Formats: sequence, structure tokens, C-alpha cells
Amino acid sequence: MTRLHFASALLPSGWANDVQVVITAGAIAEVTPGVAPSAGDERHEIALPGLASLHSHAFQRGMAGLAELRGHRTDTFWTWRETMYRFALAMTPDDVVAVATLLYVEMLEQGFTRVGEFHYLHHDRDGSHYADLGEMAARIAQAAESSGIGLTLLPSFYAHGSFGGAAAHDGQRRFICSVDQFADLMSASRKAIAALPGANIGIAPHSLRAVTPEELAAIIPLADGGPVHIHAAEQVKEVEDCLAWSGRRPVQWLLEHAPVDQRWCLIHATHTTNEEVAAFAKTGAVAGLCPITEASLGDGIFPAREFLDASGAFGVGTDSNVLVGVADELRQLEYGQRLKHRERNVLSAGAGRSTGRTLFDHALAGGAQALAQGTVGLMPGACADIVTLDIDHPSLAGRARDAAIDGWIFAAGSGAIDCVWAGGHKVVEAGGHRLRQRAREGFNTSVRRLIA
Repeated sequence: MTRLHFASALLPSGWANDVQVVITAGAIAEVTPGVAPSAGDERHEIALPGLASLHSHAFQRGMAGLAELRGHRTDTFWTWRETMYRFALAMTPDDVVAVATLLYVEMLEQGFTRVGEFHYLHHDRDGSHYADLGEMAARIAQAAESSGIGLTLLPSFYAHGSFGGAAAHDGQRRFICSVDQFADLMSASRKAIAALPGANIGIAPHSLRAVTPEELAAIIPLADGGPVHIHAAEQVKEVEDCLAWSGRRPVQWLLEHAPVDQRWCLIHATHTTNEEVAAFAKTGAVAGLCPITEASLGDGIFPAREFLDASGAFGVGTDSNVLVGVADELRQLEYGQRLKHRERNVLSAGAGRSTGRTLFDHALAGGAQALAQGTVGLMPGACADIVTLDIDHPSLAGRARDAAIDGWIFAAGSGAIDCVWAGGHKVVEAGGHRLRQRAREGFNTSVRRLIA
């Protein structure tokens, strides 16, 4: 049993003072506000629930910053993808562990306590299958276990190179499965995470580029009631190609032909019409927004204000992991809206409401829904995922409650997080993860060889 005492904590009912939290078996057993600290309580100032990064491609952390050299033609998502394929084709299972472990350490240090790993690096470097189809999934689970982060594994089905069942190209050979192979991969992936506390699994049809309608219908039951994630409408070219194939835009096609409901998460959904926004919001599905990656790749800006006005649910993900942080993603989300609408505090909940708090609340609820976490927050029965802020950070000095969240998201940059508990285990203290140095050394060894 662990007992914590917080001078101020954000509970589901709102902020409360002098809150004692009791943790047993990785979950919150008791939350008691308005009590003085007891002997043996570990004391902290400001506590928040940890958030989920609902969309991550862990291996891409290893190539962060390697695609910033302009080529001889206009650089876009599609030219970046060529660099990503080259990097992916070189990685061994040991490299995947090393890169994912550092990434998950960084996520925890920056306030993410769970990750939705949209995992599509399945096969060996020549495209042949490992003896254990779950080899790479097991490496992701290994990284999650050693770092302590909660894991929702989302094995990705990828069968084609473009719309209409076009043949995959050689750069995609490590991703490709038939429906039958994917069913076996799902079984192997379930085994890979079976011993990992709190882990769960869903499926991730990669995109309408990579899966035919018949294949999509065939694999959805493999989720067995778990989350279903899919990339949709990230790029203008993707929308144009989808229209040429089907006469429908990607989000429109999914809403008309797929059983999109609260289990689903449409990743990006950047290029959506007003009609699509309204229909999407009504399904109860989550918009999986990755603002840093969407800016990095020049994707565009999601119509977040319109989506929230329609009562849509969203969470945030780190996607390509070029920069990792709760505050970074939420800040970029709001700043993109400010640039688009030429206004300030666009996504706040109304007059006198904190923008940071609004963003945080939506990301907490949307991330939990998208990753099928169940009960979340600082409340009995929830996984003990807790983040404390350092009130001595200059951007938090003198701030309390919502003002502290605003200071963290919009002013602190880095260093504002003090401690983090994930699944009841204290994995970050004084801003540093217990495996930080070892994880960096393993990462550096792999990446130096990969880019040599």
C-alpha cells in the first residue's frame, strides 16, 4: 500500500485541497479530500491524472530530425515517408526495444502514463515472417514493461500500397499481412502482452489506402470488442485519391460503410468537411489528434473548434514522436487553431474558462475512451496514473489549480513535471525516469549503427 498526500489535486469533480490518495495493487483504493497528511504519507503539491498518448509509432523516434534536409522537389508527407521506410527496413528486434524503451521513458517524464502503440513493423528486414509472428509485438511489450508505461497494443493491418487493393511496394514489405496472417498475428500479439499488467489490445486497419472494404469487414471482428483505430484524411492527396477510387472522401466513406462507433478512433481526420465533422461527432468516435506530427509533416489543421462545437471527443497522440510531451501536443493544438482563426483561447470552454484545463479534460477523457481504459482520473477504481507538478518551476511559481495547468502547457516548456506514478509504481522522481541513462545508452548504440 502507498499513501500520497497532495496540497491540491484535480479530481473528477474538480479541484480539491488536502487530498490523501491510497494506492493498492496498482489502482487507487481511496481518495479523501480535506484531510491533513498522516505520518508516512508521501507529500506533494499539485497532482493531476496522467494522460494517454493514443497514437504512437515507437520506431519512428529513432529517425526524429533525420528528414529535415530539403530535397530536389517539394518536400511533403510522401517524401518524408520514403525516409521512414528506409529507416524501418534497417531495424532489428533489439533496435525496436532500444528505441521504444527510450521513447516510453520520455513519455513518462513528460506526463504520458499510457500509450496506444499503432504497431505495424511486424516482419523481418527482408519481409519474411519471424518464427513467432508476435516477435515484434513482444519487443514493444518488453519496452513497456521495463519503462513502466501502460500499453494498449494496436497491431496494424496493412495489405496494399494504395486505394482499390493496389499492390504494396517493396518499402512496405515489413508491414504486409493477408487476413489469415493477421488473425494469427493477433493471436500472437495477445500472447505477447498477456503477462503485462494493465495491458490491452485492439486492432488498427492502417488506412483505406492499405485495406480493401472486404478486408476491413473481415478484420474488425478480430478486435473482439476492443478499440479500432485507423488513419483517415491526413493528407489532401489521400482525400483526392479516395475520391477517385470511391467517389467519397475518407471520413465520409468510413461513416457510410464502416460500423464507426465509440470504440473507434479516427487518427488525424485533418481534412474533413463541416458535414463530416457533424456526422463524425454524432458517432461518439474519438478524433485522434497528433498536432506536433501534423505540423511537422505539413498535414494541415484539424477543425477542432467546429468538432468541439458539435460535442466531438478528442485525444492526443505523439505519432512520429519527433517531439514528445503532453504540454507540447496540447499547446500545438491550441496554437494551430489560433493561427487558423486569428483569435486567442479558441478551444476554451467559454468566458472565464481556462484553455489549458479544457484541453486537458478533453484529452484525458478522449484518450481513455480511445484506449478502452475504463475508469480514469484520481478516483477509486482507476489505475494509479498520477503526475505531480513542480511548483518551484518559474512558470508555475505562485500559480494554483487551472492557472498551474495553463503555466505548464503554455509557458513551462520542460522541467515542470516532478513525479509520475504509472500503474501505482513511481517511475519518475525529480523529473527523471529511473531508467533514463540506461535507456539513452541503449538508444544511442542502436541509432548510431542505423544511421552510419
